[in-house]
Amino acid sequence: MKRPRGGIIASVKPESIAQELGLQPGDRITAINGHPLEDYIDYRFHLADPVVEVAVIKTNGEEWLLDIEKDPDDDLGVTFESQVFDGIRVCRNRCLFCFVEQMPKGLRRPLYLKDDDYRLSFLHGNFITLTNLSAADWQRIKEQRLSPLYVSVHAVDPDLRAKLMGSPQAGQILEQLQELTAAGISIHAQVVLCPGLNDGPQLEKTVQELSQLWPGVRSLAVVPVGLTRHRAGLYPLRPFTKEEARAIIRQARLWQEDFRSRFGYTFLFLADEFYILAEEDFPPYETYEDFPQWENGVGLAADFLRELREVTVTLPAVPPAEPATSPEPWTLVTGRSAQGLIAEMAAVFQAKVPGLNLSVLAVENRLFGPTVTVAGLLTGRDIEEAAKGRRSRALILPEVMLREGRFLDDLTVDDLARRLGIPVVAVPAQPRGLADFLWQKRVKR
Repeated sequence: MKRPRGGIIASVKPESIAQELGLQPGDRITAINGHPLEDYIDYRFHLADPVVEVAVIKTNGEEWLLDIEKDPDDDLGVTFESQVFDGIRVCRNRCLFCFVEQMPKGLRRPLYLKDDDYRLSFLHGNFITLTNLSAADWQRIKEQRLSPLYVSVHAVDPDLRAKLMGSPQAGQILEQLQELTAAGISIHAQVVLCPGLNDGPQLEKTVQELSQLWPGVRSLAVVPVGLTRHRAGLYPLRPFTKEEARAIIRQARLWQEDFRSRFGYTFLFLADEFYILAEEDFPPYETYEDFPQWENGVGLAADFLRELREVTVTLPAVPPAEPATSPEPWTLVTGRSAQGLIAEMAAVFQAKVPGLNLSVLAVENRLFGPTVTVAGLLTGRDIEEAAKGRRSRALILPEVMLREGRFLDDLTVDDLARRLGIPVVAVPAQPRGLADFLWQKRVKR
């Protein structure tokens, strides 16, 4: 029997339309005004009418047809188990630099999912390649104005992009972007930069060709290729050197100045990793414009430093409740790439509050290898190994290390605390998160 389309309700908001109508978790909304629902976008699109007919299959198999009058902007008050009701579209490319292909075995199954779903691009900013869109997908994107979309370009040269992505369909990228932008769809593009492949003259070509599509192509992020130690049998790639990173930054500054002059907008952005690798200062906060590539790791450091300045002004200079002479500090755990930022934050906080004892623990990634330096890819066991035997009042972790309360290796915060024998807490990664924890929970008059 063919599975009915529609979304399974995960929760119902109290005093909502859905609750008044008797909808419950487990019920399935299958259609609105006769239109079958494939995803949350369909749900919102067809719910916009002031009078709607909603088809529901109850958990006991009963089929309901509900006639609802409401304001056009009103939601029913439900959340769904998944925002795509017919399954996530998976990537069929074989990119030379694909991070998932470099993952070790034994991690949680969802970590190996390579999504290439234009709906998740529209809803959440996931990057897609445009290589698996059907004619119906193209039509729907245009009709429903699913904008912006986030597109992995990597190179505009047809042969090079096909090689990079392991797909002959990949070479049509410029024509596809032209079609989307002509239809009024805004694009945020990215280039994963690989030494000796799509850098140098090829990057110049990509940047210039994409800038010709401004403002349809609204922004372009350039990020360095991420390499793990699990690359046996894969295409030989290497990381960028410090001098190469500095050269890329110098060239990017020239492009950015040109784009700001022509567009009044920076357009091209480099990932924070380039500045960390080059050991150069991050660009000023205002040069990141409206932070269009935030989820791509672009501008996080500049925003961190801005917030640190703002938080420092408002910090109350009160001594901690525990004795200032305590030998055991609060230990701030991070990855190696953010070590400098976290150390700066610790120094600022300690300067403002005499006696506040903070230390920084930069953890090496033993699972993926030393070239993977971001905090979000550290495992509980990585942290356990680095903190073993360390004297500390508690380990303070950024929440970005956790997915649904678990590290990548499925350990929980409580598991780690038991193994180390010291408290472990997770706080938001920005300075305000640490300040709120220290001042609200630990620092008292």
